[in-house]
Amino acid sequence: MSDNRHYTTVLVIGSGIAGCTAALRLADEGVHCTLITSSSNLDHGNSALAQGGIVFKADDNDHQQLEKDILTAGHSYNSLKAVHSIAIRGPHAVEDILVKRLGIPFARQKAPSECEWDLTREGGHETPRILHCADYTGRAIMDGLIREITAHPNITVMRNRTAIDLLTSHHHADNPQFKYELENECLGAYVFNEDEQRVETMFADYTVVATGGIGQIYLHTTNPLGSIGSGVAMGFRAGATVHNMEFVQFHPTAFHHHSGQKFLITEAMRGEGARLMNSKGEYFMPNYDRRADLAPRDIVARSIVDEMLKNDDDCVYLDTSEMKHDLANRFPTIFKRCLELGIDIRKEPVPVVPAAHYSCGGILVNEHGRTTVARLYAVGECSCTGVHGANRLASTSLLEALVWADTAAQHIKDRVDSPVTEELRNVVPDWKPIGDDHNDDPALIAQDWSRIRNTMWNYVGITRTSQRLARAHEDMRDLSKHLHTFYKTTPLSKRLIDLFHGCLTAYIITMAAKRNTKSIGCHYRTD
Repeated sequence: MSDNRHYTTVLVIGSGIAGCTAALRLADEGVHCTLITSSSNLDHGNSALAQGGIVFKADDNDHQQLEKDILTAGHSYNSLKAVHSIAIRGPHAVEDILVKRLGIPFARQKAPSECEWDLTREGGHETPRILHCADYTGRAIMDGLIREITAHPNITVMRNRTAIDLLTSHHHADNPQFKYELENECLGAYVFNEDEQRVETMFADYTVVATGGIGQIYLHTTNPLGSIGSGVAMGFRAGATVHNMEFVQFHPTAFHHHSGQKFLITEAMRGEGARLMNSKGEYFMPNYDRRADLAPRDIVARSIVDEMLKNDDDCVYLDTSEMKHDLANRFPTIFKRCLELGIDIRKEPVPVVPAAHYSCGGILVNEHGRTTVARLYAVGECSCTGVHGANRLASTSLLEALVWADTAAQHIKDRVDSPVTEELRNVVPDWKPIGDDHNDDPALIAQDWSRIRNTMWNYVGITRTSQRLARAHEDMRDLSKHLHTFYKTTPLSKRLIDLFHGCLTAYIITMAAKRNTKSIGCHYRTD
């Protein structure tokens, strides 16, 4: 292959817990993988920011209650097969991968107990079953994964690579004979090399999309900058089925500060005694739900918004005065960040607001992570396994990523003896640049992002109406058309690729929300 054309057995796009786990499990089985990340680091996504923990088990008979809790949080819109699968397979994956393979230092009981782990509880859970590393669980897991990924001889890590489009036999083969085949095969991806400012053609027998979430298409979010829905956008363009995209979960408690800084205040704080109160000092959650502060996230988020509107406030407060823990030790990350912004959580309530946090929908996959496009898999937040239904239960996201990455790796390993034919690879051309108008003005791109984020926040946010969705659909359709033209006439850059992916994802979510006239879970309609 030329310097511009690469071949790997498995291409993994994304370096969070899902992508890294898939690559590591394949590599351990002797399968060579190439893992690409759009940053210079492997931990720039949501996984490293996860605070609360990962679902484990209260006891050996906990799977039935866990299934009930997931279904209750998801408003029974979930895939029953997927929910049963994660409840059964989850504890084994945690033990095998995180505890035994990676040695993640989860918190343990200080005194002798039937259970060695210090299990905590979060909203929607009927019992404590969540493993944690203080309030930096995601950070601890990613540290373990990165250590193994970077040292593994069967994994090639390519940094500063942004996937542009998935290569498919129906869309990219120059030979028309391949377009007559009923099965559309994924052959890899076109990838932008930011260091060298060129597009590379990366072929793979199997491709795993693990690009994470979509939060940055909203004005307020807990997600990092790369969470723009690139995997969903690429999957949609490749012809893969996307599902449940209207179900965007807003985390009830993001830190609120006049500087605009937002970061997650973990639900585990409410699980261990913190209570929401309004500006009058009133604990308001019992007025909205019998579970009060431990109600599922969609209910808590809407309750906070209602309370803010009722009192004309720009935030509510998380009161920690009744918590029994040494907060500086139990929640060190939150303690430190709040203190840097002038709030000592041991002595004063924490100002919080809801913010876009998690996409319950994504590229539709089966129990093995397979999509509707042959040779294409999706794992983690960019996928839709059906586990979450209309609303995600707390701390199931890391578990879903772990379980489906593991099973996808196993499924691919059993099929590596069936590679993409050289004949097919040979008829896929390199990227053809067609535009030379250097008009990707940062001010124009910033304005387009502002339009996307404000439209999604105001019209496709926590509360939706037919009128708002119609307006959003019109705005996103017009902007999408404009960007398609812009995309064709302007030389590629990372910021242009990100804008195109973010706009398309916003349009997909808006279309899904407009189509679904039933108010359920995260998709809350008042009409």
